[in-house]
Amino acid sequence: MAHATIYMGVTIPQFLRGAGRICPAHSTLTVLRHSAFCYCTVNGTLKSKRKMDHLERTASNFRQEVISQAKVCGITNESETVKRLRLAIANKDFTFKAGQWVDFFIPGVSVVGGFSMCSSPGLLEREGILELAVKYAAHPPAHWIHTECTLDSEVALRVGGDFFFDPQPGDSPVKLVLIAGGVGINPLFSILLHTADLHGYQEGKGNAYKMGTVKLYYSAKNTKELLFKSSQICEELQPYVTEGRISEKDLEKHVSKDTLWYICGPPPMIESISKLLYNIGVPRNCVFFEKWW
Repeated sequence: MAHATIYMGVTIPQFLRGAGRICPAHSTLTVLRHSAFCYCTVNGTLKSKRKMDHLERTASNFRQEVISQAKVCGITNESETVKRLRLAIANKDFTFKAGQWVDFFIPGVSVVGGFSMCSSPGLLEREGILELAVKYAAHPPAHWIHTECTLDSEVALRVGGDFFFDPQPGDSPVKLVLIAGGVGINPLFSILLHTADLHGYQEGKGNAYKMGTVKLYYSAKNTKELLFKSSQICEELQPYVTEGRISEKDLEKHVSKDTLWYICGPPPMIESISKLLYNIGVPRNCVFFEKWW
């Protein structure tokens, strides 16, 4: 099946700017596994190997101490396979950085989910709302969201993750290139919205953030699987859609000493894109990624 790629780009005077503080090291976070076991052959014999769940795989990642109750206040179909949840957060001390995820605790479900936020920290600050976009899967938390979750369902959330973009006053100016595959768009969309919030804050407060362009490349199996097409920021950016995978030609024009590259998607995509970036001269310390399984 042919891949569809959506491209969105804008320069500072048009829409976005900010300054960048980033996570200290590459993140190889695995957010979610769809089953409890995988199988492999050894000398012709089928053997099982248990897959680690979200909590096991992220045990070494940063986590906040705060666990907050949350109530589902909105459910929409983002695509044929993805539901978007709006969650009202009860705890005023609950915060997150753009790009991070939550441990998702469901009453009566023993398995803990792991889902990246697709909304900005600014939405949480302004309205006490956090958003997730979850693809259908047999994995219990995702299955619950698609088959049992209703308005006013109550869950609990805990923020974690070392993959984020958190600009601070005085940081060196940077450009961003965000590269997403499939549902891996979630943390990158949060980062994109966060840069827009920062731009609005700067315009209102006169802060001296100086940032170059922010570009988003987003690939999915087909156009039906491209998420957030109807969001306001996508309409502002006037994206265009092409057929085919993200290529070296697409990315090499953005290489510069002050560009940071954020990637999120399936492991094979991340490995391929990372290798491509290194081959065209991008320093390894400028590439940050998070793997979705």
